[in-house]
Amino acid sequence: MHAITIPEPGGPEALVWAEVPDPVPGEGEVLVEVVSSAVNRADVLQRQGFYNPPPGASPYPGLECAGRIAALGPGVNGWAVGDEVCALLAGGGYAEKVAVPVGQLLPVPEGVGLVEAAALPEVTATVWSNLFMVSHLRPGETVLIHGGSSGIGTMAIQLAKAVGARVVVTAGSPDKLARCAELGADILINYREQDFVEELRENTAGAGADVILDIVGAKYLDRNVQALAVNGRLAIIGLQGGVKGELNLGALLTKRAAVTATSLRGRPLGEKAAIVAAVREHVWPLIGGGVVRPVVDRTVPMEDAAEAHRVLESSTHIGKVLLAAPKAWAASRT
Repeated sequence: MHAITIPEPGGPEALVWAEVPDPVPGEGEVLVEVVSSAVNRADVLQRQGFYNPPPGASPYPGLECAGRIAALGPGVNGWAVGDEVCALLAGGGYAEKVAVPVGQLLPVPEGVGLVEAAALPEVTATVWSNLFMVSHLRPGETVLIHGGSSGIGTMAIQLAKAVGARVVVTAGSPDKLARCAELGADILINYREQDFVEELRENTAGAGADVILDIVGAKYLDRNVQALAVNGRLAIIGLQGGVKGELNLGALLTKRAAVTATSLRGRPLGEKAAIVAAVREHVWPLIGGGVVRPVVDRTVPMEDAAEAHRVLESSTHIGKVLLAAPKAWAASRT
């Protein structure tokens, strides 16, 4: 098979489409013939040499995929060769085939195309686990979503609205904010021109946000705490603004607030399986019913993953950037 390899860390040009050995599904795994994958910030960090795959994972980038089951490993039940699936991965999505633990498989939701389905596993698992399993967002609460036009942000807006929350977003342009509004965001903040702490206070009668979903990290840490409501919960899922910040514990104590930080890639298989099961139970019916939809900016050939990384790093996209495997890309051109 072929896969995107990284012979040496570097810029987008470091991504090389090369022939590599086929993966073999082990105990409790299936082999998926990949139709599409999606680009995530973690892939960029891996390409740069800053985020290696966990032990035993595929060395190739790609944290999610969609495709068809090509073979079953020992001990697999409930799935069959030919089933159309999407999957959460620890790596290996930028390839023609990938071995996937069965607990990380999901059926393609009703009404979603197979290529488009690759936009779902990572964002739904990240958003559901952080907003609902960790932060316990409830109907009527206010949630602040940083990076509202990102893949994570576009999914978070829809899921928060689906459960009856009030949604505040930050984004960096009028076009991005307009797309957030189309998805259901109630309060729009241009972080280049407005102070999100002040805007949030003004729009919540001084109360602040019950939950904040943050992709920025250190740069926003102090201001996020300022923006929290009493009993608020700050969920940090990204570090685009740095890894070290100063935390005012006095403010945290006064608000009886909580700060959590999570990632998916390095979690034990059992934890990932529990999150995937929760996503299938709670999110898949919303997608099947048309309440929630994946937001895809564009799809490019997998061999041209370098261009997809350039798009992601430019931050000009809205939603997800997908990679189509060669057969799927060829089929889409005819």
